Amino acid sequence: MRLEPVFMKRAHVTISGMVQGVFFRAKTRNEAIRNSVTGWVRNLPDGSVEAVFEGNPDDVDRVVGWCRIGPGLAAVEHVEVAEEPYTGAFTDFSIRYGH
Repeated sequence: MRLEPVFMKRAHVTISGMVQGVFFRAKTRNEAIRNSVTGWVRNLPDGSVEAVFEGNPDDVDRVVGWCRIGPGLAAVEHVEVAEEPYTGAFTDFSIRYGH
């Protein structure tokens, strides 16, 4: 039996609402690591959070789905998701500081 190759996925996500000052980046990192997703997350000057997720499509979708809810103190209003070509550029998931 021949196995089909697993295609990888990349999602560039922007989350808006009350998403800064509520541990959104740290919890996003935890979710990404728990789901074997690589990439990064950072705060933006406009009060939103930006992230890039790469990995198995189901795993990436799970983390993106979590971003639609966020941690307990967050109030997510909108999540914009743009699928981009997978690059494999990341070896882990990090929190980026600065803009």
